[in-house]
Amino acid sequence: MIKIKTKEEIEIMRESALIVSKTLGMLAKEVKPGVTTLYLDKLAEDFIREQGAIPGFLGLYDFPNTLCMSPNSQVVHGFPTNEPLKEGDIISIDCGALKNGFYGDHAYTFAVGEIDAETKKLLEVTKESLYVGIREFKAGNRVGDVGFAIQNFTEKHGYGVVRELVGHGLGREMHEDPEMPNYGRRGRGKKFVEGMVVAIEPMTNMGTEKIRQHSDGWTITTLDNKPSAHFEHDVAIVNGKPELLSTFKYVNEALGIVTNEEDEFRQ
Repeated sequence: MIKIKTKEEIEIMRESALIVSKTLGMLAKEVKPGVTTLYLDKLAEDFIREQGAIPGFLGLYDFPNTLCMSPNSQVVHGFPTNEPLKEGDIISIDCGALKNGFYGDHAYTFAVGEIDAETKKLLEVTKESLYVGIREFKAGNRVGDVGFAIQNFTEKHGYGVVRELVGHGLGREMHEDPEMPNYGRRGRGKKFVEGMVVAIEPMTNMGTEKIRQHSDGWTITTLDNKPSAHFEHDVAIVNGKPELLSTFKYVNEALGIVTNEEDEFRQ
């Protein structure tokens, strides 16, 4: 059942989402060759607690860490480790925070030092596909409209769209209805209405869309071991239109990126 949020609840959720956004911005300055993902995980846990929030992933479904850290061919749900990041890696950092009873859930894929042009394009297309999908999250549209937009945009660039992993509703629970696939058909699925809040999160593979789940029950990699990228925003329907609750502003400031990509989703 889809749980509609009041305007007051959406503002509470915005606070949770922004804690995650600020955490990712803090981490953006720390992602570099030689750093371990366990070190980044500890930084994130401490930072989130300093904001008066609880790490949203820690202990959720028995996950043992604050961050899902998924480098290179890992798609999502990777564990932080003591293995140092290397020049040319990419790393998806997925983070959650719980404050005042509501979750924020937000992800960004970072380049570690300089990366090759082919991988850089994968990151650029995946991030753009996120905004392509968000544009379709408006009152009267349906789940399939968002999925179709992301899939169509992504596959035109020759990339694989992961089928087994999807975005989701967000609120007092980390995962609520509706599921938000990154593929689909226009006009299909549940209808969007005022007050819905979802996490939209394209997961895009450089090669095949097929994936492999590892025996640890969490780690998921591409079947062909080519890189995968993942970007995620929390979005509410306000006045019939998509409004971002999360932001990449803090990441962009840390990395010196100048962009107006989020302006259309602010009211």
